[in-house]
Amino acid sequence: YAYMSQPKHQLETFKAWAGKSSDISYYLNSHHIDWSEWTLAGKARPVRVTATASKGIATLEKDMNTEDSITLTVQWQDLQNPSKLGCAVYTSSWVAPKSDVHSQQRFFYMGSRGEINVDQAHRGYSVATDSAGFASPNPLFMKYTPTNGKFAGQASYGVKSFESFIDACQSINDQQSTPSDYNDGSLATVHTTMQGTAILEAGRQSLDADGRPMDILYSGDDSEEPVGIAPHNFSEESASAKKRRLSH
Repeated sequence: YAYMSQPKHQLETFKAWAGKSSDISYYLNSHHIDWSEWTLAGKARPVRVTATASKGIATLEKDMNTEDSITLTVQWQDLQNPSKLGCAVYTSSWVAPKSDVHSQQRFFYMGSRGEINVDQAHRGYSVATDSAGFASPNPLFMKYTPTNGKFAGQASYGVKSFESFIDACQSINDQQSTPSDYNDGSLATVHTTMQGTAILEAGRQSLDADGRPMDILYSGDDSEEPVGIAPHNFSEESASAKKRRLSH
């Protein structure tokens, strides 16, 4: 289960596109979905997405036609044994109250042999001042204060993500590498983010269809690249459901 939120003043920050060309799921759920796709590469693939949402603050208080929070329930299928299924829940919101962090980020994973709890919002660093009150900054994302009057945030991962992309572009332009070389997970490429994009789009389509589950389609049983999205068909009783019904 993954959760990520930002305070409601972000609705003002993003009012130019919020609910028009994107939504909170595309903006925040994409982070943990991308992590799932990266860790499950070659092991599992997403096959079904069901979305639900809460509305009211953006529409009534901000006059913005967009959801306050969006939850995606995603079914993952084991590539080696298709009968094995996993369930992931991704929730994102931009109507949270102001707190000690700009973005709440929590992650819980329970597997067959263990579990993981992650609090990405608190990095063991807190500050309290008379003017700003209590805060838990992220010292790893960016160093905003200069050193000797000059920018000194080169070691921050907020900079390194751009640096790695630019280095890759330069290497390709110098013919020292090819774009496909970076499909190994070292960078987020079109190839390595196809499943995540399909999940987000399927979630949007599910919301627009009043929460109807959407199936992510593939060209074959072992394929990891989505080729389409289609509404789940409830008219055909699954073999497992039929077996359970007949057994009773």
